[in-house]
Amino acid sequence: MAARATANPVPEESDEAPRSVRVVLLALMIAMLLAMLDNMIIGTAMPTIVGELGGLEHLSWVVTAYTLATAASTPLWGKVGDMFGRKGVFLASIVIFLIGSALSGMAQDMGQLIGFRTIQGLGAGGLMVGVMAIIGDLIPPRERGKYQGMMAGVMALAMIGGPLVGGTITDHWGWRWSFYINLPLGAVALAMVSTVLHLPKKQRATGTRIDFLGAALLTVGITAIVLVTTWGGTEYAWGSATIVGLGVGGAAALAAFLYVETRASDPIMPLHIFRSRNFTVMSLIGFITGFVMFGAVLYLPIFQQSVQGASATNSGLLLLPMLLAMMLVSLLVGRFTTSTGKYKIFPIVGGALMTVGLFLLSQMDTGTSRLTSGIYMAVLGAGMGFLMQITMLVAQNSVEMKDMGVASSSTTLFRTLGSSFGVAIMGALFTSRVQDEMAANGGSGLTAQTAQLDAASLAKLPEALREAYQHAVAAGTHSAFLVAAAVSVLGFALAFLVKEVALRGAGPAPAPKTAGDDHAKVAETV
Repeated sequence: MAARATANPVPEESDEAPRSVRVVLLALMIAMLLAMLDNMIIGTAMPTIVGELGGLEHLSWVVTAYTLATAASTPLWGKVGDMFGRKGVFLASIVIFLIGSALSGMAQDMGQLIGFRTIQGLGAGGLMVGVMAIIGDLIPPRERGKYQGMMAGVMALAMIGGPLVGGTITDHWGWRWSFYINLPLGAVALAMVSTVLHLPKKQRATGTRIDFLGAALLTVGITAIVLVTTWGGTEYAWGSATIVGLGVGGAAALAAFLYVETRASDPIMPLHIFRSRNFTVMSLIGFITGFVMFGAVLYLPIFQQSVQGASATNSGLLLLPMLLAMMLVSLLVGRFTTSTGKYKIFPIVGGALMTVGLFLLSQMDTGTSRLTSGIYMAVLGAGMGFLMQITMLVAQNSVEMKDMGVASSSTTLFRTLGSSFGVAIMGALFTSRVQDEMAANGGSGLTAQTAQLDAASLAKLPEALREAYQHAVAAGTHSAFLVAAAVSVLGFALAFLVKEVALRGAGPAPAPKTAGDDHAKVAETV
């Protein structure tokens, strides 16, 4: 009897297991919503935040500080969860995220906001990794397709509803509520996870310890490189001692990190997973996708509000072509891949569409209509939709089951790093070009006074100054998206290196030929 129960665990719990899993997933999806909503909401609120707090030159750091902290903490959250149990660590990440949200809403200047966003990002690093790791513990890979609808729904809600919610809150309640809105959601997530999530307690293996040295070196390396991309050409000249020193220091820290990981008994990022070509290629494509997506979400609303005259609410709605195309294509690709096991063509098509969409967006100017920009955004969104689920799916399929958590954490890290680099590089180009254009057209005083980027403030300016600023923003947008298109070409080229390896669990499971036939039929109906 015991052997039979082990061989057929699902029927023993009948319908109860799926119901309990769905309840746990609901709690996890709320927590996932917290992390995904944040940058989507803040993107549409940024022009108003800059208008009140000032600091246009630090605009990109509001997002960069968050994504940088998320990236640096992601591997550590995953390792601590493996060692001490996921539930307690996951709850701790939610609490830290909520503390950072409350403090961000109370910020009185741009420096405080950036610091508090760092705290918020530290918590966010544990949210996404915790959700993926817990789902991996609860649901076998073959069964995860049954629950993809819930995750896709959350992604749709965050990406489509986030800009709309952010714009509405900014217009009617003030930008501070863009952060305070996390508090009630977080309280619900804490209550539900505490009460419905039950995982076996982990016993810490004797002699294992956290790879603090590796984590510290990775953090130093990432921070130095992002500072180079953020400050280079704006705060400091590219050839200055500060930029060169940061570049050399960052490269040295990352080299030391690689060395330490080869010697550590329990490395925070085992390097053997990169021996798989598919894993390495998908990690790099994930980096590029993050680079493009978060840069677009931040700088498209600025163009729409400053050049096209949209309100914060309308700029959120105007992102719908990109977000709807991304979600629709992503869902169709996921369903097709699950049913057929085929996926190689999708990164190629996605890379091509993403590059074309970015190039089209780089051609926008002060005369571009909202319909035209909407079509361009839909092309970009379709390209990202082909890549979103495939990168994680193929990366996870490229490693052994024992490395599933590490693979998920590493892929998430690369995508987060991509978003950090994208916002930093596009931000540096955008700000530098706007300042140069304003200086060339006699409007340098506006930039020096940290221009009010929202449409209402621009309407109060003299017509000549307003037009000069709109042309400057259009020029900055052109530079930012043209560089993103060049980066996207690399992703398109990498897609041709993907090998189509059979997906574990793809297609219908073979019917058992033993005495467990009746049990199998029950399992199939669950």
